[in-house]
Amino acid sequence: MLTAMLAAFAGGIILNFMPCVFPIISLKALGLLRHTQDSAQVRKEGFGFLLGTVVTMLILAGILLALRAGGTAVGWGFQLQSPLVIAFLALVILGAALNLLGVFEVGLSLQRAGEINLQRGAFTRAALTGALSIIVATPCAAPFMAGAIGYALVQPPAVALAIFFTLALGFAAPFSLISLFPALGKWLPRPGAWMSVLKRGLAFPMFGAFGWLVWVLAQQAGDTALAAILAAAVVVSFAAWLYGMAQQQRFAGRSHKALFTATAVLLLAALVPLPSVLTNSAALPSEQTTQKVEEIKWSPQTVADNRGHGKAIFVNFTASWCITCQVNEKTSLSTQAVKEALAKTGTLYMIADSTKFNADIDDALNELGQGSLPLYVIYPADGSAPKILPQVLTPSIVVNALTGACGKKT
Repeated sequence: MLTAMLAAFAGGIILNFMPCVFPIISLKALGLLRHTQDSAQVRKEGFGFLLGTVVTMLILAGILLALRAGGTAVGWGFQLQSPLVIAFLALVILGAALNLLGVFEVGLSLQRAGEINLQRGAFTRAALTGALSIIVATPCAAPFMAGAIGYALVQPPAVALAIFFTLALGFAAPFSLISLFPALGKWLPRPGAWMSVLKRGLAFPMFGAFGWLVWVLAQQAGDTALAAILAAAVVVSFAAWLYGMAQQQRFAGRSHKALFTATAVLLLAALVPLPSVLTNSAALPSEQTTQKVEEIKWSPQTVADNRGHGKAIFVNFTASWCITCQVNEKTSLSTQAVKEALAKTGTLYMIADSTKFNADIDDALNELGQGSLPLYVIYPADGSAPKILPQVLTPSIVVNALTGACGKKT
């Protein structure tokens, strides 16, 4: 258990540097810079971020364990298999981007503009940033994480929660240490007018994250869902602008209730129809072949029928919402070297797509002792034990593994 907790803590730290968390790191950095000269406020923000991170992680872990206890085979990032969750998260990310652009403010004490108390708002923002960071981080799996999560998912609830708790501590550690011990942040620049420009600039990585989530939704639920989320995004953006106007009116002591009411009505109009639309949307066909290599749709039976019959099997457990999967696809699996190795070794290349929930895939992850994506498994041609590749690939890693599994030189 101690080894798993240490692996989870290390994986949590590394998770800060994975692609899926890049947009949220901008929010974390902005929080650090906002109060570099106020040690008490920096500590308060650090505690808020830590609290939001840990509580959200434990909530997700609790739901995950409850679903598994009820007989549903799910793993890390399970919530992103739901188009409704993807749509909601996309709109939250859009709202965060609009907030960074100054369209509206969050957590501010609505007093006169010159007397705004930022302390409560800063704590709330830090806690929400921590919560959002954990949710956005779930498409990624850092080194050390997969084994730790896989171990946690087969342990009693108390042990599993302890491991997820340690993972959250590791994820929050860099930001929290600098916040709780301000002396570590002396290298940070002093706050100034430049921060207003930086804040607005940092909105654009968030817009990028929104675009990625919209793409994932289109992969999951098709064109109707894509049209629905784009329409909802326009309405939510208009509602955010009205809310910002209402805040300004309130600061100035003028009538603002009509604007607040209009904001609420627009948000309801955008959000209420989404569950029905997304539930009834037709998913895109699962055959998304790249025409670069021959791909076989994975199933447990297909593996069993072909295993140990003179050909190696390479299984790519992937999903559209898994950013690390997509990076590996572009940098390694779709390269000419890997395609040639697959052809020369006669390896069967199978795709196990978990973009939408697939109980067989989650069962396979459990059997292999892994709790998250990506997962790359090679079954040797002689039928011996499968080999699990690293979660971050290079072409040479894949080529060497294929060569070893087939006993052929490429």
